[in-house]
Amino acid sequence: MPEAHCTYPVNVEKDSDGQFLITFPDFPEAATGGETLAEALAEANDCVEEALAIRIVQGEDIPLPSAPSGLPVAFPGPVMEAKTVLYAALRMDGPSRSDLAIALGISEREVGRMLDPKQATPIDRLEEALFYCGWHLMVAARRKR
Repeated sequence: MPEAHCTYPVNVEKDSDGQFLITFPDFPEAATGGETLAEALAEANDCVEEALAIRIVQGEDIPLPSAPSGLPVAFPGPVMEAKTVLYAALRMDGPSRSDLAIALGISEREVGRMLDPKQATPIDRLEEALFYCGWHLMVAARRKR
């Protein structure tokens, strides 16, 4: 995989009450919404972050994002995206957690905390871990909708 990102397309529907409902082709278990389209899309970012966190905590695979095909997209914050890519890299073909811990000069418990979606992790620490796994962390800015 030459690149990894966590930008997921979303389906938007308007219900009979005028509310906007957001569903995710890649996360059938996730849904959110809002009174306005802008609110619903902002909630979609939180929802996709939570869906990724649940997959990590439960030790499940992270789905590759479907092609947006003109659909709006949702994305997690940069720390969650870095944690997600690190998690996937370690599961895919990366080093073991113990090898990563040795390389970074930290305990395996600390590696576990780096992967824990609820634990704060400095982005530079995640960047170092990703680099050891053969990845470069890149930052992208997206204009607010």
